[in-house]
Amino acid sequence: MGKEKFDSIPTKVADLLRDVMNGKIGLPDLQRPFVWKDNKVRELLDSMMKGYPIGYIMLWSSPEDYEKTSHIGPTEKKYRRPEDLVIDGQQRLTALLAAMYGVTIKDKNYKERKILISFNPLTREFAVWSMAYERDPEWISRISSVFQADEEHTIAKFRKSYIATANEGRKKNNLPELTEDEEDRVENNINDLLNLGIYSLPTLKINTKADEEDVADIFVRVNSGGQKLTEKNFIETLIAVYDNNIHDQIDRFCAESRIPANGTSYNQILAVDPAHLIRMSVGLGFKRARLKYAYMLLRGKNLKTGEITQDVREENLKIFKTSLDLVTNLNNWHAFMNLFSAAGYLKGSLVASSNAVVFSYVLYLIGKYEYKVASQPLQKSIKKWIFMSTITGFYTGSTETEVEKQFADLRTIVSTDGFVAYLDSIIEKRFTDDYFSYTLPGELNSSSANSPAWFGYIAALNVLGTPMLFSTTPLSQYFVLGTSGNKNSVDKHHIFPKHYLEMIGYNKDRDRNQIANFTYLDYPTNIDIADKPPAEYVSQYRKKLGEEGYKLACAQNALPDNFENLEYQEFLTQRRLLMAQIVRKAYNKLCK
Repeated sequence: MGKEKFDSIPTKVADLLRDVMNGKIGLPDLQRPFVWKDNKVRELLDSMMKGYPIGYIMLWSSPEDYEKTSHIGPTEKKYRRPEDLVIDGQQRLTALLAAMYGVTIKDKNYKERKILISFNPLTREFAVWSMAYERDPEWISRISSVFQADEEHTIAKFRKSYIATANEGRKKNNLPELTEDEEDRVENNINDLLNLGIYSLPTLKINTKADEEDVADIFVRVNSGGQKLTEKNFIETLIAVYDNNIHDQIDRFCAESRIPANGTSYNQILAVDPAHLIRMSVGLGFKRARLKYAYMLLRGKNLKTGEITQDVREENLKIFKTSLDLVTNLNNWHAFMNLFSAAGYLKGSLVASSNAVVFSYVLYLIGKYEYKVASQPLQKSIKKWIFMSTITGFYTGSTETEVEKQFADLRTIVSTDGFVAYLDSIIEKRFTDDYFSYTLPGELNSSSANSPAWFGYIAALNVLGTPMLFSTTPLSQYFVLGTSGNKNSVDKHHIFPKHYLEMIGYNKDRDRNQIANFTYLDYPTNIDIADKPPAEYVSQYRKKLGEEGYKLACAQNALPDNFENLEYQEFLTQRRLLMAQIVRKAYNKLCK
């Protein structure tokens, strides 16, 4: 067995909370906003009252310049710099501080609020505060009033006051006063409430044998309340430790990045979270893709020498903050989102991997700020890149390895033209004649509802402004119209209806739900066609559109001539080839 890299310290709740309040233990606003609901705080206290285990706390030696960091509780503390930081158990300690000592927390909207928990000394019940408990004399409406009792308001006086108030309430309601047994129960239960302070809360302290990578690995492997912690949780902890303003900036952008600005549309592509922004900032500032580099850099590691110093940490943090400023610039973000839409990807449901958004945005910022590519050629290059990388799954699979290689290539490129040529060269290596003739048709031979090939075909229709089948309105407009409400404006429709295929012997969903058997129709048309055989509904719309209009609709939607008379498997084969050529046509349009 390896040597333990942590020390187990038996600790009482009151000792931990006291050390947080006086600053010996740092409990920064690491996970703002406070995510627990008040009822979960009530359950935590109830578990403690019943003697159940509530997990453990993990501490980590704080950086020497931690005093620059903001943390919850009083601003004036006995300890200028805490000896340890809480890296697991923040929510539990925050909940206990708020409920037991009245510390103010911030909700998900960053508004300050209190967590008020009531207690009934007769029944030992906890409850989330309400006006009913405030008015009921047999409830202590806020348990913080017990824990904050001082010399002028002793616990003995508190108990006597409670009994007198309870008896007065009973008298008003024509009820008998508390019996001696009930008074004894009240005293015992208030004492038990106070004794929550001596509740044992096991504490693990990571010792000096562990370096920052060990700490990160420990953080990722442990479970906190049944929820596995991740690299991004650890990195967010580092960020909050070293500069809580960065944490605020990240959270603010996550909220604002979906809101329209300066004539832009609502961002339907990606709900940004902190991990995305961390990846973007480390990618832009340090040309690194793996999250493990983020916590190495933020701890002050020189990636060449392996040495950790405060000077390196300060320099790395400065680079990270500069990059984050560019990443969280809403003008940059919305301009990039417009490029995603221009590449045909109008909704997040069409993007198979969030990494395609994250790392394409990094390339956009690198091109704009490092290579000074002019606006028009940059937009053209990034639109082509988005289209290629998303349909080919460039950012799926071993994404970090692929992007690390790309960043390594970029370190050798020094000119504006070189950057554009580099992106074009990768696109051309992917978008070959063989890709459109063989590879893409092969990828369209699938029944996967989340296939990048299917999404790419729909994006191509959006780029080309193609009207939906049997309609004069571009499909792209229906995607916009269908973004609100409970019913989509468009439906995926089986060109050879599912029930019809069952009738002719196709009993497996993989055969019936082939990508090439789908198209989008507006809701009324989908209802009208229903399960009619192709030959039946085709004749209806052929007459309605006229021969020329019908052939144009088929060509625009990758439907073979007289497809309704083809054998089903032959129809699929021909349509896959036509769908691939639609994608090629859209790419050629993006190249102009």
